[in-house]
Amino acid sequence: MIVNPVLSEAVAADYRHAAAMGDGQMNARFLALGVGKSIVIDLPRDIKDVLVADPKIANAVVRSAQRAYIIGAAIGQTNIVFFDSTGQQIAAYDIAVTRDLNGIRAALKQTLPGSDIRIEGLGDGVVLSGTVNSQIEAQQAGDIAARLVGKIDNVVNSITVRGRDQVTLKVTVAEVQRDIVKQMGIDLSGSMSYGTTVVTFNNSNPFNASGKDLVSGNAISAAFGSGPSVKATLKAMESAGVVRTLAEPSLTAISGESANFLAGGEFPVPGAPDCSTSPCKQTIQFKKFGIALNFTPIVLSEGRISMKVSTEVSELSSQNSITIGDTTIPGLKTNRADTTLEIPSGGSIAMAGLMKQQTKQAISGLPGASQMPVLGSLFRSRDFVNNNTELMILVTPYIVRAVAQKDLSRPDDGFADASDPQADLLGNINRIYGVPGRTEPTKNYRGTYGFITD
Repeated sequence: MIVNPVLSEAVAADYRHAAAMGDGQMNARFLALGVGKSIVIDLPRDIKDVLVADPKIANAVVRSAQRAYIIGAAIGQTNIVFFDSTGQQIAAYDIAVTRDLNGIRAALKQTLPGSDIRIEGLGDGVVLSGTVNSQIEAQQAGDIAARLVGKIDNVVNSITVRGRDQVTLKVTVAEVQRDIVKQMGIDLSGSMSYGTTVVTFNNSNPFNASGKDLVSGNAISAAFGSGPSVKATLKAMESAGVVRTLAEPSLTAISGESANFLAGGEFPVPGAPDCSTSPCKQTIQFKKFGIALNFTPIVLSEGRISMKVSTEVSELSSQNSITIGDTTIPGLKTNRADTTLEIPSGGSIAMAGLMKQQTKQAISGLPGASQMPVLGSLFRSRDFVNNNTELMILVTPYIVRAVAQKDLSRPDDGFADASDPQADLLGNINRIYGVPGRTEPTKNYRGTYGFITD
């Protein structure tokens, strides 16, 4: 008979002086075996009889008067009881046959030598416990166990991360928009009489490129003739604007956990009427806007950080607004980015960028007459629009540790409201802005620095 290699030896001498229970049976000892593995049992007295509850799960082979082998056959649970020549129970074992875990232990020890991972069998699956240095090591341990077991659902990952790192993410959203609009046109209107016939004409040229007339109220009119008269209106406008947007949200989260940040608000939007009751009621939905940040960091080895980042900067805009009845619903102007990055602590990377240049030009006029050289300018209008947009989103993660509260400062440290005489006579709105009594290290600054209050 061939017996599988012995893993360990169990001595049953502790059963010699064990107290018998009320039913005459001794306490059973728990044994865990792998499939196809065996264990040696040494008993204090000669074995006469062996009871195996389910031989398909585990079997007992008696090789000598006081030694037996227990062999795991299939995954499951059973029990084995040994009796002596008088029929008295010598020992009892509760056997749990699980998947062989030595291969998984060896693979985890080789792959993650600095971790302390414990593996236990649970039916046809395994349970991982213990501690590792980072969240990525815990994930790797679960992936290795799942590959060797054959199914991810059979792996329960209860590994904890010792000294979990915390990550602060600083996001900078910077945008500059430059808009130039030029509109110029001439409207002609008048009347001419020939005997009893009166001819009236009116030539008004719209501005089509920008979609709206910006020259209203900025026109010069002149009339010619006392009888038959002609009125010419010169409309001209040049507009230039710059919009600068800067948002710098910061957020801190534990490695492996998600964090959300929103600085803004919600505005109401009418929804579909609720006619479940009479009369119907108008429903209201609220839409979020402002500066939003959502990220999930995972600290890898050597200080590298893998993170999923979602950031958004939105503001209310009248450009895309709609009017329903007496209610005007504003539109949203939004800059949004969503991606996954891997960068070192303290490093910065351009998460997203946009350079956009849009030029539109339209000429409207009276057919034929507007094409004439020089004089054609009297019968047409020109609309020119040039839009330039530059947008960049930067992200910088830092691995951080907690600090004492005294080492932190708030924007309102040392702030004190001005008294009534100071406010009325001197125009001051505050008396102190800074931390009193704090000695700052000597530094050389260039340019404008410090707090500015308008």
